[in-house]
Amino acid sequence: MQHKLKGNMAAGISVKHGLLRSKSSMIYTLHRKIAPKSVFIHRASEIQSVRASTNATVDSQQNEKYCLDMVRSRDYEGFLSCLLVPEEVRRSALALRAFNVELAQVKDSVSQKTIGLMRMQFWKTAIEEIYRDDPPNQPVSTELWRAVRSHSLTKRWLLRIITEREKDMEDRAYRNLQELEKYSENTQSSLLYLLLECLGVKNVHADHAASHIGKAQGIVTCLRATPYHSSRRKVYLPMDICMLHGASQEDFIRGSREQNIRDVVYDIASQAHVHLQHVALEDYLQRVRKADFDVFHKSLQNRNPLLPIQLYLRSWKNTY
Repeated sequence: MQHKLKGNMAAGISVKHGLLRSKSSMIYTLHRKIAPKSVFIHRASEIQSVRASTNATVDSQQNEKYCLDMVRSRDYEGFLSCLLVPEEVRRSALALRAFNVELAQVKDSVSQKTIGLMRMQFWKTAIEEIYRDDPPNQPVSTELWRAVRSHSLTKRWLLRIITEREKDMEDRAYRNLQELEKYSENTQSSLLYLLLECLGVKNVHADHAASHIGKAQGIVTCLRATPYHSSRRKVYLPMDICMLHGASQEDFIRGSREQNIRDVVYDIASQAHVHLQHVALEDYLQRVRKADFDVFHKSLQNRNPLLPIQLYLRSWKNTY
């Protein structure tokens, strides 16, 4: 009886162990079938995430380089100025300068006014999308969106630059010096207001200085571009001053270096002096004076090789 009971118990234990082994085997088999797939999915997800992050970083670096190269080639003095701002705002400063270059080159890069207006409309729409955190997939737009988010830039200044550049598509000379100053205020000064926001400067005196510098910058840019525009049979210098000295548009197109042409340049350059002098502007104004206000003089067509050093010294001394 005891022997039989022990046999039954042994058989029960054997069956139990068999069931446990069978259950363990099933769990192990199930684990082998399921686990690799879930691990694969998890690892694939991680890899995709890393790749997306890497691609985003690469795209960001490419966008930054795009803006830097554009400003360096199209706005060399602006490029040098960007190198002197604190590193934490340099990228935003370059984005703003690149945005300005994009708009400035529209007029000369299109053959029809309609195409130019379409480009301006693209930028108006882009600004609205930037402030909705949905910028167009374009390097300057993306960098500008980053600057707007980083420094809470004022939309009004950006739109004012576009609107004024759009008006300038009319392709005519300024009626008077005041019209040139207004254009300069709405473009160059607005850009400076945005750069001040990047630097965190909120000061009425700084804004006042930026207004003067912007106007002077616009006047100097108009003078400096005269030989280039004249070569394309276009003259944008204020008509009232040209008429005052009996200088016709054809005189500029021919590259005349007569005294009445120099008098026009003198009056316009003098108005730039009335505003505020910035080192980059002062450099050109001094050189045009040395050339006896001959706007077509060869010395005015070359960059000043000492300008980077002069800018650095002014920055180091905190003098402008």
